[in-house]
Amino acid sequence: MFLQSKTHTDKLMKFGSFGKMMISKPSNILFKVFLWLLGFATIVLLLPWTQNVQSIGTVSSISPNQRPQQINSIIPGRIIKWYIRDGQRVNKGDTLLQISEIKEEYLDESLLERVDEQINAKGEAVEFYKQKAGTANQQEDALVSALGFKMDQLRNKLGQYILTVQSDSMAYNAAISQLKISTEQQIRQQQLYDAGLKSLTELEQKQQYYQDALSKKISAENKYFNSKNELLNIKLDLFGAEQEYGEKISKVNGERFTALSQVSSTEGEIAKLKNQFQNYKQRQSFYTIIAPQSGQVVQTVKAGLGETVKDGETLMQIVPDDFDAAVEIAISPLNMPLMSIGQKVQLQFDGFPAIVFSGWPDASYGVFDGKVKAIDQSTDLNGNFKVWVVPNGGKAWPKELRFGAGAKSIALLKDVPLIYELWRQLNGFPPEYYQQTSGVSDTKKKK
Repeated sequence: MFLQSKTHTDKLMKFGSFGKMMISKPSNILFKVFLWLLGFATIVLLLPWTQNVQSIGTVSSISPNQRPQQINSIIPGRIIKWYIRDGQRVNKGDTLLQISEIKEEYLDESLLERVDEQINAKGEAVEFYKQKAGTANQQEDALVSALGFKMDQLRNKLGQYILTVQSDSMAYNAAISQLKISTEQQIRQQQLYDAGLKSLTELEQKQQYYQDALSKKISAENKYFNSKNELLNIKLDLFGAEQEYGEKISKVNGERFTALSQVSSTEGEIAKLKNQFQNYKQRQSFYTIIAPQSGQVVQTVKAGLGETVKDGETLMQIVPDDFDAAVEIAISPLNMPLMSIGQKVQLQFDGFPAIVFSGWPDASYGVFDGKVKAIDQSTDLNGNFKVWVVPNGGKAWPKELRFGAGAKSIALLKDVPLIYELWRQLNGFPPEYYQQTSGVSDTKKKK
């Protein structure tokens, strides 16, 4: 069989085309291609690769006053006129819409005038009470003066009666002495009469002297005791005058304090009415809703006229024209330790074409540079941390960016060989990163 096959092959070799197709010796092209591919793959695996953390976010602003502002109605009311429409641009202070009052306690069109009249009436009452307090002061002064005059009068009278009592006491003592002398003379005259040495006339004369002395003694005694009683009455009058005028002065003081209390109470009512007046005045300023900043009106909630709105209800939004763009990205707790203030981030915005090589940031096209400005210390409702990225001062961000536009962020970490990155991904190890020091990347690792 082998001889027959060889003979058949020799016959075919006589044809030129067959000879060109047949290979006379084995080829090593495939082996060379394999070696080239192996070498190329080795070079590629040894290329530097920038580790990164990718996330998605939205365009916003780090300043709250530059974000879309919700326009609310502070008070409940009824819409009576619109001054704007959706998509219209307004300036700060422009009138947006006007509402009217719906609560019955504020429906009076002359409400401020009524309150102002109450304030004026209370002010007049304060003046009356102050005059009453002044009158009480005058009465008190008059009573104090009258008390002084009365006390001086009684003290003078008291001094006079003290002297009178002293005089009556001396007269009383003299009358007692005279009575004692008359008594002794009568006794001696009686003894002499009984001895027959004196006549009856002389005895009767001595008895008459005795009766006169006794009468004087009784009269002086009565006068002395009357003077003492009158002196005691004067002292009682002195004490009674102090009590009487003290009660009158206390009563006048009570009336004065009552008037002053009414002054303070009325002044408190005036302050309350003034506060109420300012509240009513401020409430009337809420009937006209104005734009807090310049921007574009979007998302008007109410439509038409006559619709009622509640206090605090959102009516529309105003998107500011000028704002400092920033990207709000969400970072999972797993990658949160890799983020730090000042860390470099590359951004790709929706609607702007880009060619991104996450591992070779220098080779990317259409991406924008940023840096981490702030990191929230707590998670949001989805369990992610909020990170704010602002421009890094290189390529300017597009002016056409709008609030809510999507963005993809690539936080740049450490440069490692590509083979190491593949090995890390296969083993699920966390990436490494440069520790930021004074805004400049450091080669120190943080495990």
